[in-house]
Amino acid sequence: MSFEQEQFEEELKAKTNEVEVPDSLKPENIEKMLEQKTVKKKKWKPLYTVCAAAACCVLVIGIAVAGNGMLTKNNGDLSETADSAGRKSSADSGGVSVDKTIASAEDYDQIYKYIKAEKKNQDKLYGGYGNTGSVMPESRVDDGAMEDSANTAAGSAEKSVSAADQASAYSDTNVRQEGVGEGDIVKTDGSRLYILNGQKIQIVDIEGEEMEDLGAIRMEDDCFVSELYVKDDKLVVVYTRSEYEDGENGYGGMYKQYTVAETYDVSNPKEPKSAGMITQSGNFYTMRVIGDYVYMLSNFQADVQAARDDISSYIPEINGKAVDSANILLPQYIRGSQYTVVASFSLKDPDKKVDSKAIFGSAGLVYVSNENIYVCEGYYNSEDSIVTQTCIRKVAYKDGSLKAVGQTRIDGTLNDSFSIDEYEGNLRLVTTVSATGRSVSPLVLFGTVSDTAEKDSNALYILDENLEELSKIDGLAKDEMVYSARFMGDTGYFVTYKQVDPLFSVDLSDPKKPKILGELKIPGFSDYLHPYGDGLLLGIGMDVDETGTVTNGVKLSMFDISDPSNVKEVEKYVLEDIYSSAVSYNYKAALISTDRNLIGFTAYGQGPHYYLFSYDGKDGFKCLFDRELGSSYEGRGVYSGDKIYIVAGNTVESYAIDGFKKVDDIVL
Repeated sequence: MSFEQEQFEEELKAKTNEVEVPDSLKPENIEKMLEQKTVKKKKWKPLYTVCAAAACCVLVIGIAVAGNGMLTKNNGDLSETADSAGRKSSADSGGVSVDKTIASAEDYDQIYKYIKAEKKNQDKLYGGYGNTGSVMPESRVDDGAMEDSANTAAGSAEKSVSAADQASAYSDTNVRQEGVGEGDIVKTDGSRLYILNGQKIQIVDIEGEEMEDLGAIRMEDDCFVSELYVKDDKLVVVYTRSEYEDGENGYGGMYKQYTVAETYDVSNPKEPKSAGMITQSGNFYTMRVIGDYVYMLSNFQADVQAARDDISSYIPEINGKAVDSANILLPQYIRGSQYTVVASFSLKDPDKKVDSKAIFGSAGLVYVSNENIYVCEGYYNSEDSIVTQTCIRKVAYKDGSLKAVGQTRIDGTLNDSFSIDEYEGNLRLVTTVSATGRSVSPLVLFGTVSDTAEKDSNALYILDENLEELSKIDGLAKDEMVYSARFMGDTGYFVTYKQVDPLFSVDLSDPKKPKILGELKIPGFSDYLHPYGDGLLLGIGMDVDETGTVTNGVKLSMFDISDPSNVKEVEKYVLEDIYSSAVSYNYKAALISTDRNLIGFTAYGQGPHYYLFSYDGKDGFKCLFDRELGSSYEGRGVYSGDKIYIVAGNTVESYAIDGFKKVDDIVL
């Protein structure tokens, strides 16, 4: 089982309230888990010889499919990209043909041709059986996944405390982009808690010393609820629903998934009322909220076996109506089977779509800045490029409207949404570049690769608002891969890992001439980075010995970044016998408030614990709170006023922030 699968299994268990700790989190499996963490970041490099060509081709495709459902092999179609007039165009990006414009589909017939081209390719690869499985969205929400504020700090490195953090009396979800709201499994508006508990959304009054269960919204059994969002007495509940559709003559029926955003009026929390809903094809991926506008993203898998007149099998729908072909954005290659579907609506009118786009090709990681949506699709084509690449599609948004801007392709793939960042109109990215298998490499035996294999490396890109390349630094950290990144104004930081943890700092003040400032090497790695006050950067990851084979536990690191050319690890704290943290795969699991001086998250050893830490320059990290959750729940910590609330499944406990004395508890 891959590391990504284990991570998703952990998250799924938490959401379905299973009570047993996954085997991968038990102490006796620590070394195995660490090895799998390394495997996650490694891509096998198969040998393309006459005797092994077919088997290695399947291996490469399998790796691509495992990587967030990204595109696999293309047979060279990318070099023949049709524009809106059907012409073939060429551009740069590493010597390959890339059309910087995004063409809209002329009609459904054109989409069907792309679908049939995809089927032909899959038949070739899979012996005629095709690949009609659903896309698995990024579990480290991306997107994925990794959010007080996990901000991009659109100022100097010193400006790492958001205005919301300084002024707010209650905590919000840890978001990827400052100023862009996100859903979560627990939300608060300062007076009430809204808690996702299985098929119920519990509403708890927290205005008094004692908590009060105000009631619940009970969803139907076929609704898999993913996230909640609350604003101005409006509660958005997002869930995925399956519907069975009979096939021709009652045979060959199939289940189709729909993402639903249902908005409730909770002005009277004891009697919530549905105010409307929006539905769209596919599995829920993520949501973003700007002002009163909600942007829903889902991944829709087209059926490559579909007949031409079975429109709903390969064209996504919004509110039961097929997306108009003019709103379907074509890929850079003449094939496709997956969509990232984006629909917007207003909280003031939650049953009416404002706009929609369906980005066709292959679903991938999504990053949402304050003005644009970037869909980043992994591209693994050994006939077109000797290295893995990423196709980037840019869609602008404002007041619910969506507009296609452009697209490009760069070398390498992204670790998560923190590896891509928009700043002053430019796009900065750090990628890991791996061989696709076109170059001669040794056959993989027992999960190892000989020293003659093509090494992984890393690259930094800066693109302008039209996605034209302004600059690039490549060949970084040979034989290592990106584990975490954080862009902070004119400076970028990223961690690569093999046996030690190089934390790179990069001067980005001149977008045309970025410069590596420093490289700090310490044992272990940080797979999440977060600004923490003036001149400080928090890292959460694993402490590993210098051989890279023995883990000592989850590690908190504090880096002094006041001089980016001389970054120092000034403090570290190791949670012994704790071998995984929820933050490693879900940034929303972190409660980080520089104003309150709180660092909170769930971590796993013999069982899950919720920890709270503080930090100061004199005493370093101090563990303020350690609560064993008693199950496999992924706990959430939120504060309001002078209390902090620890939520795990159907239980809530409140503690005074001053001294962390227990105030109340409630079972829902």
